[in-house]
Amino acid sequence: MDTYLDTRYWVFLGLASVSIGLLAWALHGLWRQYLDPRQRALGQRLKPLQRVATAEPSLQLRAKRILSTLPQLDRWLRQMPGTQALDHFLLQTGLRLSVAQTATLYLGLVLLALLAGSHLQWPPVLMLAAAMLIGLAMAAWLQHRRSQRMKQIAAALPDALDLIARSMQAGHAFTSALQLAAKDSPPPLSHELRTVFEEINFGVGTAQALQALSVRVASDDVRYFVVAVVIQSETGGNLADILKSTAHLIRERQKIAGVVRVLSAEGRISALVLSVLPFALAAFMSLLNPGFVSKLWTDPMGLQLVYVSLTLMALGILWMWKLIQIRV
Repeated sequence: MDTYLDTRYWVFLGLASVSIGLLAWALHGLWRQYLDPRQRALGQRLKPLQRVATAEPSLQLRAKRILSTLPQLDRWLRQMPGTQALDHFLLQTGLRLSVAQTATLYLGLVLLALLAGSHLQWPPVLMLAAAMLIGLAMAAWLQHRRSQRMKQIAAALPDALDLIARSMQAGHAFTSALQLAAKDSPPPLSHELRTVFEEINFGVGTAQALQALSVRVASDDVRYFVVAVVIQSETGGNLADILKSTAHLIRERQKIAGVVRVLSAEGRISALVLSVLPFALAAFMSLLNPGFVSKLWTDPMGLQLVYVSLTLMALGILWMWKLIQIRV
C-alpha cells in the first residue's frame, strides 16, 4: 500500500511540476500576444488597414483558410468563438495543420492518456492532470515552433529590406524589388515575401497584402516594416531610404536584445533554479524521511496544503519569468 501511495505521489508531483511550468509559459505567451501595451499600440496603428481590408472587394481574391476538410464541420467551427484566433496562431507556426486536425490530435492524445490512467488505476485527479498536461504540452510545443519561426524571419529581415532598397534605387518598382528579395531570402521569409508578391499581382492592394503579412507573422520587426511602408504611402517620401533606416533600426534592436539576453542570463538561471528547487527538495526529503513527507498526500489537510502551494507556486513562477522578460 505504501509503495502504491509513493508511486501516486511521484506521478502526481511530476505531472504537477511540468504542468505548472507549462502553464506559466502559456500564460506568458498569451499575455504577450493579447495584453502587451506595445502589441496593442501596433494593432491600433494597423487598425485602419483592417477596416479597409473588410471594405475592399479585391480582398475577396485572397484564398480562404479551411478549418476542416468536411464542409459541415468547417461551417460549425467558423461559428464557434475563438476558432479564428486559433487558426491565426496555427498559421503563424508555419505548420500545415487545420483547426480540426489540431483538435483531433489533442482529443486522441487525451483519450490515450485516459486509457493509460484507467489501466494503471490512477485516481480521477491524476487522469485529469494528465489530460491538462497534454494540452499544455501541445500549446507549449506550438508556441515554441511559432517563436522559432519568428526568430528566423526577424534574423533575415534586415538583409531583405536592404535588398529591396537597393533594387528600388536601381530602378525597380516596389513589387519587383519584393520579388527579388523573395528569391534571395532564406525560408521562411522567402515564402512570406513571395506570398505578398503573388497577392499584389493577383489584385490585392499593396497595403492590404502587407497587413496580411503582419497577421501571418507575429513579429514586431515585420510590423515596423509594414507600418513604415504604409506611412510612406500616405505621406510620401523616399521609400528606399525609409527601408534602409528600418533595416538599421531592426539590426540595432537585435543587437541590444542580444546584450540584454546575456545580462539577464543570471536572472533566468535563478528563476529556473527557484522553479525546480521546491520539487527537488520534496524528492530529497522523501528519500531521507518518507514518513514525514507522506503526510502531504495521506492527510486531508496535507492535500489541501499541496493544492494551495502549487497554486501559489504557479503564480510565483509566472511572476519571476515575467520579471526577466525585458522588451527592447
